[in-house]
Amino acid sequence: MVVSDAGEARGYRPSATMPFAAEFRRQASRRRTQLALGFMVLLPLIILIAFQFNSGGDDDNGNNEFASLVELATSGGLNFTLFSIFVSASFLLVVVVALFCGDTVASEASWGSLRYLLAIPVPRARLLTVKLVVALAYSGLALLLLAGTALVAGTLRYGWSPLRSTVAAELEPTEGLLRLLAVLGYLAVVLLVVAGLAFLLSVTTDAALGAVGGAVLLWILSSILNQITALGALRDFLPTHFSDAWLGLLSTPVQTDDVVRGCISAISYATLFWGLAFWRFTRKDITS
Repeated sequence: MVVSDAGEARGYRPSATMPFAAEFRRQASRRRTQLALGFMVLLPLIILIAFQFNSGGDDDNGNNEFASLVELATSGGLNFTLFSIFVSASFLLVVVVALFCGDTVASEASWGSLRYLLAIPVPRARLLTVKLVVALAYSGLALLLLAGTALVAGTLRYGWSPLRSTVAAELEPTEGLLRLLAVLGYLAVVLLVVAGLAFLLSVTTDAALGAVGGAVLLWILSSILNQITALGALRDFLPTHFSDAWLGLLSTPVQTDDVVRGCISAISYATLFWGLAFWRFTRKDITS
């Protein structure tokens, strides 16, 4: 082996180890990735089929808010997309993002392949960066697949109609599409908190299920605490406090105050969690 003056093998470049494309393809071949992305495509189709069994004569739905949303969902492709996002945002998308980001390092450790990756050698910071970027890429892809499938299927079934909601006046299709894109963008930012928390847990445990489940449970706990009004102003510091602020993007006029606060909160929490993950992993003894 030819060694340079710096003590490294000649030709070795840390930045060239573990390419992003190779890791992306590797994760694409995994069954959990295929199932998660497949379900994002399947869910809008399941909802669409379920609507076909609605006889319209059930009184059980009453005049509640959910019944009105179901009625709006069948009035056009944009409305169907909005409904699909609404029923997925609070839990399903949280689970999917936690799955992609919590299964990154923990799964390698559970398989016993983590130490071999570092022995190639792949710098620890490089390994974490590539795995995080790939996990975020698949999380974003899952969000786009859900919305894209709902938009195509809903438009084919219900037509291209103005966007309507319970918090806004009717919006022309072009403006409605832009509002939906803004909603998706905000949800992507909010879900960075889940990504950061799951990623932090992934580098602290060898159990991938524990990292995924832990992130989801902590998110649910934060949501429950956010409902306790006795906490007062303390709720503003919960990562889930502004999780529903995307509704303001559908109002007329658009309300962005909580959206801006939510973005600042989400980015701050995600940055903190990712920073702790890198700090922990670069100082951790890798034995598996």
